[in-house]
Amino acid sequence: MRIVVHGQQAFGKAVLEALLKRGENVVAVYVAPEKEGAKADPLKEAAQAAKLPVYQPASYRKPEVWDEFRALPTTHVTTDIHCVTRWSKLDTQWDGVPFKEFLKHIPALKPTARFVLAHCEQGFTANIPLDILKEDDALLAYKYDGQELTPDHGYPLRLLTPKKYFWKSAKWLRGLEFLSEDQLGFWERYGYNNNADPWMEERYSE
Repeated sequence: MRIVVHGQQAFGKAVLEALLKRGENVVAVYVAPEKEGAKADPLKEAAQAAKLPVYQPASYRKPEVWDEFRALPTTHVTTDIHCVTRWSKLDTQWDGVPFKEFLKHIPALKPTARFVLAHCEQGFTANIPLDILKEDDALLAYKYDGQELTPDHGYPLRLLTPKKYFWKSAKWLRGLEFLSEDQLGFWERYGYNNNADPWMEERYSE
């Protein structure tokens, strides 16, 4: 079992330490945003001491942020999808916000940003070059076949990157990290090809 710890302060630290003591497979820690003048977060310090990845948002957004996101310009994409297990599905129908449109509504990226690491439920991650996400068919998708995504298909939000194998279209999206250097995602660390071009049949690392 892979465990992601979400928490704050001393209680979160106690939970993390108990899990580590039992030998549980903790893969990441999410902590609360820093407040000006506040003391150091014990959970963050414990995670760093254990050499675990720590993810910390700059701030918490208001609950209505989902409504704000859904109000952004959307598009419809019809595309084939290709799975690493050698099946394809033709003419699938998706609706969502084009990733390049989304970029217009967030703070400007640093010039060094070249890659995106998608953070998803249960600590899963997927890495994609930023240029691929700027393509016309790349979406932050919330509808499939005219209906809201179901939990099995990534509700409430997932990536859609048709030019890559389908595991790069990460489900259950929680956050996006913009990086200057590529960082392997979950499946890439376990042997999947980092480039993942279906036309080149780049399924697994050599």
